[in-house]
Amino acid sequence: MAGRSYNQYCAVARGLDLIGDPWTLLIVRDLLLGPKRYKDLLDGLPGIGTNLLATRLHELTGDGLIERALLPPPAGSAVYQLTESGQALEPVVIAIGRFGGRFLGLPLAADVLLPGAYFVAIRAAFRPQLAQGVAETYEFRVGGRVFEVRVGEGRCETREGGAVHPSVVATMDVETLNALLLGGLPPARGLADGLISMSGDPAALDRFALAFAIHPGTT
Repeated sequence: MAGRSYNQYCAVARGLDLIGDPWTLLIVRDLLLGPKRYKDLLDGLPGIGTNLLATRLHELTGDGLIERALLPPPAGSAVYQLTESGQALEPVVIAIGRFGGRFLGLPLAADVLLPGAYFVAIRAAFRPQLAQGVAETYEFRVGGRVFEVRVGEGRCETREGGAVHPSVVATMDVETLNALLLGGLPPARGLADGLISMSGDPAALDRFALAFAIHPGTT
């Protein structure tokens, strides 16, 4: 736990003692997509600084929300990952995202578009009623990173990494991903304009946009 405390015998206050510091929930957001190396976290949190990131990781580890692990060979990299208690923060992150969506508006000049953030956001945007009977896997290659989205039985799962037997593989930059999810860009227009390249079932990308398009101010 960070040095400061609200010193209140209240579950909300105690929770904020653990996760109320700047950057903490954004670290959790990124780890919801899977284990990350220190460098991956640093790259995904522009502006945090190496010392502050190290401090937050130390605190979160001490609080039992994250843990260090080694990826299996051949990678063998040291990574940070969420513990069971850390995973329990997913509904909190999703709820904050839905609340913040009311005030999102258009990107500001100083705003950084982060590919990973979108693949957490679509968990909140998923509309199972528009994906009835759909059982598909999508692979997105955005800004040099690869993400998997799986839909089935009315549920959505996302993670960072290549997909297994994807129905469609789509490559685009993060600005196009933003337009596809928040800007109303039809997949067919993105393909025709050369903003999106893909392999697989073209209709799958349409089904994805239908189920996951995010509408600022209404999520």
